Amino acid sequence: MSISFLIAAALLALLALAWLLRPLLVSRTADSGASRQALNTTIYRDQLAELERDRAADSIAVADFEQARTELQRRMLQDAAVADETPAASATLRPARSTALALVLLLPLSAGLLYAWLGNPAAMRPVVAQRQVTAAQIDEMVNKLAARLEKNPQDTQGWAMLGRSYKALGRYDEAEKAFARAGDAVNNDPALLTEYADLLAARTNSLEGKPMQLVQRALQLDPTNIMALALAGTAAYNRQDFPEATRYWEILLKKLPPESEDAKGLTATLAEIRGKSAGPVAKSGMAKPAQAASAKSVSGSVTLAPALAGKVQPGDTLFVYARPAEGSRMPLAVLRVKAGDLPMTFTLDDSQAMRPDLKLSDAAQVMIEARVSKSGQAIPQPGDLIGVSGPVKPGAKGVKLSIDRINQ
Repeated sequence: MSISFLIAAALLALLALAWLLRPLLVSRTADSGASRQALNTTIYRDQLAELERDRAADSIAVADFEQARTELQRRMLQDAAVADETPAASATLRPARSTALALVLLLPLSAGLLYAWLGNPAAMRPVVAQRQVTAAQIDEMVNKLAARLEKNPQDTQGWAMLGRSYKALGRYDEAEKAFARAGDAVNNDPALLTEYADLLAARTNSLEGKPMQLVQRALQLDPTNIMALALAGTAAYNRQDFPEATRYWEILLKKLPPESEDAKGLTATLAEIRGKSAGPVAKSGMAKPAQAASAKSVSGSVTLAPALAGKVQPGDTLFVYARPAEGSRMPLAVLRVKAGDLPMTFTLDDSQAMRPDLKLSDAAQVMIEARVSKSGQAIPQPGDLIGVSGPVKPGAKGVKLSIDRINQ
């Protein structure tokens, strides 16, 4: 149970006690006798005033006026004498302190006993922190699953799970074999189809062929699958089929949160595509400055902050990429390796470009980013670990990059 629950329960108990104890602890005065005497005095004064008005109007004789006034005064004196002889009618009532003390003791005790009977006392115990699962333990669990599936090869869902596990661990050869044996479990699941396609594309560095067949199958099952749209658009762009890339990415853009970095980057890319008035072929044939003609690279090192060391497994995917310091966030060069290689050195150049018309060597300044991904997806996900450098120029060497924050 959380501390906030205990605090809330204590405050509610205090409020209940304050409401119950107030009438018991405040002194009260009984003044019925005094009120009666004051009322009689007011009546006598009214009668005397009326008598005097009658005399002033000459509606009563002087003798009768004197006799009536004397009678009123006599009655007033008699009431006063009776009040003096009567024990004090105004008495102060003592606070009920014994009752208040009983409430202070019994109310919290009763509430605690009632919760012990009807509530969940076990929730009061502090939660024991879960042990961190080591890479060796994960490998052992995956190997046990593989051994079980060898005895029951018809378990297609199990093979699909094994393929995902191998992919997450970076064991791509085994992952491909497991996906291939999953059969209908993959063929009828858009998410598994795109994971399989992404795996094959990562191994061959191309989306053409079987990866694209898997992506198209995923889109037939789910035309709005985010990863399938992203992969299909990327494949079309790499083929310089810009209308087809635009079609896929416009659908994808509608599925992304408008203020997300992915949406902003995709919007900028679509704007660049629409702005190609001369077409990609003409642009690719344009003369480049002599300085940009020679492919420039950016090199350096990537380290992991000690505070995040426990959040990375050797099989996680590490992306290191360069993007323009201003404008589009589309990567200019991408390196994909295993997180188990950390700390590592890197070199990014035009050979790793994602788009033929956007190269690292053409940029004025670039930002170098590193991202550890549990899922292995190219699109950043919450929980990924990230590090970003300051702006550097193509040709920079010795760039130091620290992965030191978690993507929210």
